[in-house]
Amino acid sequence: MLKIYGLKNCDTCRKALAFLKAEGVEHEFLDVRADGVSAAQIKDWAQAAGWEVLLNRRGTTWRGLDELEKAGVDEASAVALMAQHPALIKRPVFEVGGKVLVGFKADVQAELNA
Repeated sequence: MLKIYGLKNCDTCRKALAFLKAEGVEHEFLDVRADGVSAAQIKDWAQAAGWEVLLNRRGTTWRGLDELEKAGVDEASAVALMAQHPALIKRPVFEVGGKVLVGFKADVQAELNA
């Protein structure tokens, strides 16, 4: 079964959930804040999709971080930051068929439809 990780208040996550429902795709939604996500799982996602893809640098959480935290971010520090601040995880994250897909652009939608 497809798992989708995100935030219940995220507009992109809502669009993805509506898409999955319309397509009749069986799925389970997990809120990364309410349900939690482990650093080990974030590390697995980072290795599968790339930590640069997974790290959301556009949101208010990133902008609110101290400049020292943002400077020189590498995979290990990005994973630690995402574990500490789940809103830093780009959303949604899909686990499907052993793959990790991040975001909800056309290429991800096509992969979900396949």
